[in-house]
Amino acid sequence: MRTDLIRKTTLTAAGLAFTAGAIAGPMTAAHAAPAEKPSTSMTQADRKPDNERELKVNYEAQPNFYYCGPAAARNALSVQGKAISVDAMAKEMGTTENGTNSINDITPVLNKETGKNDAYRSVEIRDNKADDTQTDTLRADIVRTVDDGRAVVANIAGTTADTDGNTHAFEGGHYISVVGYRDGGKTVTIADSANPNMASYRISVDNLADWIATRGYSAS
Repeated sequence: MRTDLIRKTTLTAAGLAFTAGAIAGPMTAAHAAPAEKPSTSMTQADRKPDNERELKVNYEAQPNFYYCGPAAARNALSVQGKAISVDAMAKEMGTTENGTNSINDITPVLNKETGKNDAYRSVEIRDNKADDTQTDTLRADIVRTVDDGRAVVANIAGTTADTDGNTHAFEGGHYISVVGYRDGGKTVTIADSANPNMASYRISVDNLADWIATRGYSAS
């Protein structure tokens, strides 16, 4: 696998197969671990003070190692009250055992299922590390999208730490949903389909921006 090429290509997703938490080998698109449980309730919060908001997610874990893209989109759309199967999502995105190619395969599906052609747009963070402008743009995009009652879908890669100090590692790539924010967007809430035992966690927007770097996200 040409990892140097993959990391430098805009919005390209790469992935690794995970089995029982261990890396099994390289793949060519973003995905994550098989789910051990079919679904779980995630968050109860709705409207909060003006500088924070968290959307109610009907969470579902991904059923296999390569469905992280469809699962992230499905969880994101659930905050709008939509119940769409991950299989239907996968078909629309062209997902295979190699995963979902890029965020550009997810944005049109989010628009179609939302019922508006311009509800979502793809945003790139082309550099290896997000700069202050890119981070500020991401924060504003998350706040605006969540305030509109929608979730953001992000294509991430690498390792980051959440606000509790837990490490989340997806060196080959993964897709997640961003379903809330605190402190005006400085901290964001993640819905992660990879592991139902850690379905929800919070990270700083700075860490999220660097996690997305070389890839992209779908937002209003």
